[in-house]
Amino acid sequence: MKTNTTLSLDARRERKDGTCPIIFRLSHHRKTIAIPSGISVPPVYWDQKKREVKRNYQGVSSVTRLNNMLTKKKTKFTDCINVLEEEGRLKGLSILELKNMLSRPTNSISFFEFTKTLIAEMKEAKKFGNARAYQQVYNVLKTFNGTGSLRFEEITYQFLKRFETAHLKKGNSINGLSVYLRTLRAIYNKAITHGLVARDRYPFTRYRIKSEPTAKRAISKEKIKRILELDLKPASPLFHARNYFICSYLMNGISFIDMAFLKANNIVDERIQYRRQKTGKTYDIKITNQLSPILDFYLIDKKDYDFIFPVIKRTKLENQHRDIRDARIKYNRRLKEIAKLCDIEENLTSYVSRHSMATNLILSDVPINALSKMLGHSDLQTTQIYIKDLPTHIMDEYQERLEI
Repeated sequence: MKTNTTLSLDARRERKDGTCPIIFRLSHHRKTIAIPSGISVPPVYWDQKKREVKRNYQGVSSVTRLNNMLTKKKTKFTDCINVLEEEGRLKGLSILELKNMLSRPTNSISFFEFTKTLIAEMKEAKKFGNARAYQQVYNVLKTFNGTGSLRFEEITYQFLKRFETAHLKKGNSINGLSVYLRTLRAIYNKAITHGLVARDRYPFTRYRIKSEPTAKRAISKEKIKRILELDLKPASPLFHARNYFICSYLMNGISFIDMAFLKANNIVDERIQYRRQKTGKTYDIKITNQLSPILDFYLIDKKDYDFIFPVIKRTKLENQHRDIRDARIKYNRRLKEIAKLCDIEENLTSYVSRHSMATNLILSDVPINALSKMLGHSDLQTTQIYIKDLPTHIMDEYQERLEI
């Protein structure tokens, strides 16, 4: 059955005043559903053959105008269906999804309203990291736009250029701008999928999101050893920060959020088994001789479902993510103090442990396929990014191997 809409009188739903509603009957995937027109007439004034209101109907000032309005709306539905079919999206929609797309007025929901809806859905799905990223873009654009309303049609190439100029004028980074715009692009793409804006208005066809290479993050084994051997007492505010950094390094560059969510029962047969928050991939990591005593310190008196590290304080999941966010800020601040104590000139952050682990394994001639698996990458192209961090003198040594 071809997807289409037909005008019809729903005689089964007669109202108290004797009128029946005129509906658009939508047919899709061999199913039908009604879309209300908002108009009702007595059955005697409905011409079923012509599918229009009869000219002798006295209930409106102009029957011609009423019929034209219904025809125009039907044509709009047909155009939307044709666009969805041309874009290859029609077949994948259920009849209810299609009805919602057709019956929702294009301008009925603004960018801010739609983003708020997405944020709520993400929180409901417990995707608090994504929700926070969307909230940041919401806040930034709300400030930039200066008004409470922003239609998707207003987000043009010129709008994006003005936003870029305003962002950089404040001394903010290109990569910070890139993060905001990638999120904005994701929201816009979702709006297209929901039928809120036409694809031909897509501003990112012309606008290209810029980015700059980040500074080298990896540090040498010798500097990692300085951090490991730093004499810190448990009462020191730097004690946990040092341990988190070393644990991340020794656990295949585990992220701070994954480390924070580790529980005692994630340790099975001298191995750490967990599922990564970001990708859902499972990891199975050996507890090495250097890692074991650090974990033992934190596992004292811990029950199976207790968190290993003292990061999460609350029970509600959304609050736990806030605990982790706040702890990460303190962690990064304390890593800078540790860098000074260890005479490390590089900018020490929570990401450095992962990059250092990858770089040092590359320098130890670990095959890139193995490294990719240890990092949990789905393809080698992602792993190649870490090779860019190799020091120049190491690349020179590799080049010298070409000599005959």
